[in-house]
Amino acid sequence: MTVTVWISRDAGALALGAEATAQKLLAAAQAAGTAIRLRRNGSRGLYWLEPLLEVECAAGRIAYGPVTAKDVPGLIDKGLLRGEAHPLRLGPIEAHPWFASQQRLTFARVGRIDPLDLDDYIAQGGFRGLRRALEIGSAATVNEVLESGLRGRGGAAFPTGIKWQTVLKQPAGQRYITCNADEGDSGTFSDRMLMEGDPFSVIEGMIIAGVAVGATRGYIYLRVEYPHAYQVMNAAISAARKAAYLGTDVCGSKHAFDIELRLGAGAYICGEETSMLESLEGRRGEIRVRPPLPAEKGLFGAPTVVNNVVTLATVPVVLAQGAAAYRDFGQAKSRGTLPLQLAGNVLRGGLIERAFGLTVRELLYDYGGGSASGRPIRAVQIGGPLGAYLPESQFDTPLEYEALSAIGAMLGHGGVVAFDDTVDMLEMAKYAMEFCAIESCGKCTPCRIGSVRGAEALGKIARGINPEGNCSLVEELCDTMLQASLCGLGGMAPYPVLSAMKHFKEDFAKRTAAS
Repeated sequence: MTVTVWISRDAGALALGAEATAQKLLAAAQAAGTAIRLRRNGSRGLYWLEPLLEVECAAGRIAYGPVTAKDVPGLIDKGLLRGEAHPLRLGPIEAHPWFASQQRLTFARVGRIDPLDLDDYIAQGGFRGLRRALEIGSAATVNEVLESGLRGRGGAAFPTGIKWQTVLKQPAGQRYITCNADEGDSGTFSDRMLMEGDPFSVIEGMIIAGVAVGATRGYIYLRVEYPHAYQVMNAAISAARKAAYLGTDVCGSKHAFDIELRLGAGAYICGEETSMLESLEGRRGEIRVRPPLPAEKGLFGAPTVVNNVVTLATVPVVLAQGAAAYRDFGQAKSRGTLPLQLAGNVLRGGLIERAFGLTVRELLYDYGGGSASGRPIRAVQIGGPLGAYLPESQFDTPLEYEALSAIGAMLGHGGVVAFDDTVDMLEMAKYAMEFCAIESCGKCTPCRIGSVRGAEALGKIARGINPEGNCSLVEELCDTMLQASLCGLGGMAPYPVLSAMKHFKEDFAKRTAAS
């Protein structure tokens, strides 16, 4: 009898030794005279338990983790391939308290299927959304996305349906769908996990967008630092094309749509939509002045939909289950679910998909288990390197767009990075300005010059040089950057700086006393 065993090929799992575990398992099973079928999946998102191994047996799909290569022989001897008891045995992973309390819609298939098995994808509900879009037509598809309340999951949170509607209303002619997969924010990995663990969902979302707005061509702009995602997405695009989900006659509908995968060159600024378009056109990644918006005049001057990976992978869920079903998740103007990525100084880091409304404290302690160091969590940064720092007094804030905006923060791409009480918030503020200075495209003066001068002033504060005067200078620079920068890089770099100065004054006061 052949036993099926699942081990992730997700980049995060590989970094933690999944490949060595897989090879050791094959060798140990062969030595024991047991036939196994090794299948590779995406990560379940419980990274503190990676490498995670799942065995299909009479009791179901039983998980063990974290399983290193050296653990394998002992596990085989103790009945791993029969799902028997062991200290590393977790049981069915979907019943694990950390996992069972989630509401996985966008990530429903990740970890459950072989990412490149098209039959697996279809059996688990894949392409139902596309079939419905083809049945109801473009205008109704756009309306369905609009009614769902789905907002862009890339940072700006602009309503997806309005963006699509704008493209649909443009004069007849060439239109494009672009997938912004340049996931560069610190503490974020949901795009990568989707591309590596459920690539057909991204492809299906792009096809639906093409059907909805009348576009025949799509581009995925992928960050060069994601080689595993590049391999998986390329293979998935080829498989979809071979099965006629891409090409001149999508599913026999007479709609033409195809996708090309392009690699970026390591520029953080190309995560901004207009810089990404410039790069796709073969030019230096640099901000475009708006208007016109990309929906009116985008790639190669044509109306263009720009959405990120999570947004596009969610579209099939909306179409398959209906706008009302998706809208039932979440609260206020934040509808549906959001894949939150928990990282930094936490005991249990990973991906948590929940409806909007979970509080920061619940995320940090119910899911994260507190800090990995055992010390109090002092601050969290939400929304990447340009996100505000929240002190413990704000940990009861719900993770939703309006609630965070009300306290001067943002949700962004859903990355949450925790810091314990040893963190120096002056240094974190200084890092934010230095990051902006390095990554600025240089087109606008507030960002290009303001970030450099801001980093210099914060450095002087750290050395005890005229702290009061330099703090005032930093505040003035931040105001200029907020009001006058051409894009979100310069416009949001002040968020972490001002929040650090506001909520962690003692870290700046230490230098004042030293002077």
